[in-house]
Formats: sequence, C-alpha cells, structure tokens
Amino acid sequence: MKLSAAGHGLPGNRWRILAVDDEPLNLEIIRECLDDPDVSVDLAPNAERAWQRLEAGPAPYDLTIVDRMMPGMNGIELLRRMKADRRFRHIPVILQTASAAPEDVREGIEAGAYYYLTKPYQPAALTAIVRAALADMADQVATVRLAAQHTETLTLLDAAEFRFATLGDVSRVAGLLASLCPDAEAAAVGLTELMINAIEHGNLGIGYEEKSRLKRDDVWEAEIAQRQARPENRAKQARVAMRRTPLEIEFTITDEGGGFDAQRYLDFDPARAYDLNGRGIAMARTISFQRIEYRGCGNQVVAAVSLPG
Repeated sequence: MKLSAAGHGLPGNRWRILAVDDEPLNLEIIRECLDDPDVSVDLAPNAERAWQRLEAGPAPYDLTIVDRMMPGMNGIELLRRMKADRRFRHIPVILQTASAAPEDVREGIEAGAYYYLTKPYQPAALTAIVRAALADMADQVATVRLAAQHTETLTLLDAAEFRFATLGDVSRVAGLLASLCPDAEAAAVGLTELMINAIEHGNLGIGYEEKSRLKRDDVWEAEIAQRQARPENRAKQARVAMRRTPLEIEFTITDEGGGFDAQRYLDFDPARAYDLNGRGIAMARTISFQRIEYRGCGNQVVAAVSLPG
C-alpha cells in the first residue's frame, strides 16, 4: 500500500493500525494487504484483546479495522465503547461486515462507523478505503496540531473572517478556528470537512461520483491542484466567518459555486456506506456541531458549537 506517513506527528512517522477479527486468516490477509514501510499493523483476535491494546498505548492508533460479527464483545459493541471514550472517539473505524442490509449499516453508522467494507473483498478495496481513512486522519492531525498553538490568544477573539482557496489554507484556518471551541479535535473534523467541500464542490465543481473515482485512483489532491490552476478558477475563493456569543460560536462558510441539495448529505445514507467519500457533512453534523444549516442554493453553511454555560 502506497501512503506516506511523513509529517503526521506520530512516533517513528508510521501509521499505526489495529485490525480486529476472530478469523486468523482474515487477519493475515489484512496484514499482507497493508504491508508497507509506512504502516505498522497490530492484530487482535477479539474485541476484548483489542480494547486492551487500545488502553495499553503509549501512542493511540490512527485507524482500526473491526469485524462486525465476533463472539463475546462484537464489533458494534467495541465501536460504541471507543466512541464513548474521549481517548479513542476520534480514531476512524472501518467496519467489516458480510451484511449489506440497510438496518445493519444504519446501526453501524449510528454507533460511529463512517467507513464500511463488505466481506469478502478484493485487496484493492481494502487498501483504497484504508488510504481514504488515513488521508482524513492526516488532515485532522495537522489541523489539531495548529489549533493547539493558538488556544490562549484566540480566546480573546469575538469575530473574524478568513478567505481560503487551497487545501493548505483549510488546514491552517480550520486549526486556528477549532482552537476556539471547547472540543478542538471535534471542531477541527467538522470545519475541515465543510471547508474542503466549499473548495472541491463549490468552487471547483467536483461532483460526488467524480470524487469517488478520484479517491479510488488516489489522484484527488492532484485534480484539485490542476483545477485551481485553470484561468477560470485562479481567482476563486471561499470565506469562513466566525462569531462568538455568550452561548455559542457560529461559523459561516460561503463559496462561489452554484450550490447543491445538501439535505441528502446531512444524514449518512446506508446506500453510500461503502463509498470512499460522502460522509463528511454527516460526520460534521454528528460529532462536531450542535446545529448545522445550509442556506440559499446550498453554497453557504452555518454551523455552531455550544459554549459551556
């Protein structure tokens, strides 16, 4: 699997992945598929052992791959335990399942699984979803790191507006704004997703199916850079405004695009569970903000984080 871990801030600059499955053969398949100098894979034969590994540390895992059906504590129970624990709730979980029934997928989504993999699967499918999940994690790590640098000073800020045009801008600005929030890590996830959507879909016109293809071929960032270099896109920018009240911090993100029907993405549709993209807005709504609202034609979104009373 080709994915650089350089710069993600973890000991040894290697991605740490925990795979959990009661079938030894499945674990070996995962280990073989993810054989890469930038990846370290730990194996757990059941959910109880996986929980022990999570608690043992010293550094948190970057990703877990969890089988849904296991004796004893099953994958859903492990997932719920992780999402209920502040130490582990931001670790992405790929849920492996042999059932594509909508009710089963919805149960996993509600428990916090935003990445799905149907068994049996081809090695290419596993590496593609792992690559997508780790890329999301890399963005979050970079954003949170920036947020930590500015926390004390930014508590004095009541209002601000930033313009942004590139993925690098998103990381810097989202990190800055996330540091204003009580849970900077959760806010960083949501702000990053909404701001990236303003660039890729709003300003550059990359649609859902096209992004799926770009992610699958691992050329999404390259395509964004190419489109931004086109004459018609060079001057395009998006904006994010922040306003603090005694009760909440409100963020308003506006792009120059023609908008879209955001309602279908506010809830994570089980039909899209196995796609490499399409979960960002639902993730933002679920784990980052107390309210989120798209306005006008869909090219402006308002999201708010509640402040402690």
